[in-house]
Amino acid sequence: MNELLEIDDLVVRFRVVGMTKALLKGIRDPFIDAVLNVSFDVKEGETFGLVGESGSGKTTLGRAIIGLAPTKSGSIKFKGVELTTLGDGAFKQYRRNIAMMFQDPVASLSPRLTVRSLLAEPFKIHNMRDRDLDAEARRLLEMVGLNDSFFGRYPHELSGGQARRVGVARALSLEPKLIIADEPTAGLDVSVQGEVLNLLARLQSKLGLSYLIITHNLPVIRHVSDRIAIMYLGRFVEYGRTEEIFRHAAHPYTRALISAVPQPDPDLRREIVKLVGEIPSLANRPSGCEFHTRCPFARTECRESIPAQREIAPGHGHRCHFPLPEPEADAA
Repeated sequence: MNELLEIDDLVVRFRVVGMTKALLKGIRDPFIDAVLNVSFDVKEGETFGLVGESGSGKTTLGRAIIGLAPTKSGSIKFKGVELTTLGDGAFKQYRRNIAMMFQDPVASLSPRLTVRSLLAEPFKIHNMRDRDLDAEARRLLEMVGLNDSFFGRYPHELSGGQARRVGVARALSLEPKLIIADEPTAGLDVSVQGEVLNLLARLQSKLGLSYLIITHNLPVIRHVSDRIAIMYLGRFVEYGRTEEIFRHAAHPYTRALISAVPQPDPDLRREIVKLVGEIPSLANRPSGCEFHTRCPFARTECRESIPAQREIAPGHGHRCHFPLPEPEADAA
């Protein structure tokens, strides 16, 4: 498969203290790095998952790709074209190829617009006024399993599942190649989550879409993703093919996240890795390996030096001084 999106050594930095206050208080570095030296690619027709706790930087990374968060350095290429250096006019054309579904299915839709207006809005923004907007809105609703009886409804009149379907339809309006979905099943009942995931899979098969799924829900990411990356404090700490990660998570953070997922079989034995404390503030990034403050296996070297990125198998890499061995097979 060809690379559709290529990210190389990306850094996203935000100023947290004004220039005057920083000078008065002697603050040398009034910035935080929300995304730090991240590299990965998304191939055509592939689903790539970003996993991590709140504050890990995964949503910021998604927003940076579509130009909603500033990049300090690094590269974002879409179909070989560098996006970070494009002007607003040129970038607008590429934005038609990349759509984003935001986390809250209802709040992400303007409360002042009807469903029909929400679906027609992207065509107006991109000056595609030669389209029959009613026909386009009807076509998009049909693609997500709704009909034109929803035309006059406002977002507050939709259920969570219906609002998410409208969000999917809106994302599809300009026929994008890549959809960035931020927590696509958040706030939905389990049965509705399944319906949404099946809908996304059908659309991917029919339209050849690529997905970048952002979530903390590991069962969801395992169900839908070809490859995943685990983020912690803005860095990738592990990445690889989904089943390889779940079978052999080398980083303690990855192993902890996976071991916390409930299992339906009470007789299965597995190693539990417990995390200590909360994720640190980006404004006070720990020295060395940033995970050492919560890692049950941390040693002196972890506190003193940042681990280099290493591969333990083709396409499966991690950042850990002392990666965990492959677990023994579960036994009854």
